[in-house]
Amino acid sequence: MTTSQICTFRIAEHLFGLEVLHIQEAMLEHHITPVPLAPSPAVRGLINLRGQIVTAIDMRVVLGVAPATQRSMNLIVQRPTGISSLLVDTIADVVEVDNAWFEPPPPTLSTSARVLIRGAFKLPTEFILALDLATVFHAAMHRSIAPGDLS
Repeated sequence: MTTSQICTFRIAEHLFGLEVLHIQEAMLEHHITPVPLAPSPAVRGLINLRGQIVTAIDMRVVLGVAPATQRSMNLIVQRPTGISSLLVDTIADVVEVDNAWFEPPPPTLSTSARVLIRGAFKLPTEFILALDLATVFHAAMHRSIAPGDLS
């Protein structure tokens, strides 16, 4: 049995996950400085993380979900080009999953949403939608999914 540790978080009513090895830390939302002429509405701005400038990506925009009515949380992720912040609704748990539970993306997702999802881990009560981090950042910098595509 091969397992992976997944950091889970919620955006709207959906449970998402990234492998723990991509996560640096989770924290409450910092002050975000808007970026004039940002390449996409998903780029909410920049945060100062202990002297390091970090791009904040609004995952609700990337996924085509309605704007949040509450403060977001920052999920600081490590990428080959440095660190970035994903703005998510809430951080859930770190879950150890059996890799045999991994399935392709659900067919009920729209084509545009499906490209952001590597697949899903089937848990007893729900699915963890495993994000493809590289594709998420590409989408955040170049486009966003049409509103309601993840519904």
